[in-house]
Amino acid sequence: QVQLVESGGGSVQAGGSLRLSCAASGIIFSINAMGWYRQAPGKQRELVAGITAGGSTNYADSVKARFTISRDNAKNTVYLQMNSLKPEDTAVYYCNRGVVRAGWVRRGEYDYWGRGTQVTVSS
Repeated sequence: QVQLVESGGGSVQAGGSLRLSCAASGIIFSINAMGWYRQAPGKQRELVAGITAGGSTNYADSVKARFTISRDNAKNTVYLQMNSLKPEDTAVYYCNRGVVRAGWVRRGEYDYWGRGTQVTVSS
C-alpha cells in the first residue's frame, strides 16, 4: 500500500528557508504526478505545488517565486524548497499524488495521507 513519509519541517524566522522531502513507496512513483499540500489550523488542505511525471511544475499564487518543487525518480522522493518564508506559510505540509488536468497538477482526493511535517514561521 501507499506510504508517504514527509520530513524537513521546523521553526524558522520570516525570510528563512527550509527544504522538505517526501519519500514514497507502494506506488509506481515515476508515472505519478506529485504534489505538496498544506493545512493551516482551521483551514482546508490546499495544494501549493505540483509536478507532473514529466517534470512540469505549477504553484499556488501565494507561493509562486518562493517555493520550488522537484523530484528524484531514482529515490522515489519529491522535494519542496521553500525560500523567503512568511508567517502565513505556517502549516502542516503533506505530499501526495495529484491529478493532471490540462497539463496542470490539481488537488487529488485520497484516503491515505502521511503524518506531514510541521512548518512554523515566526515574524
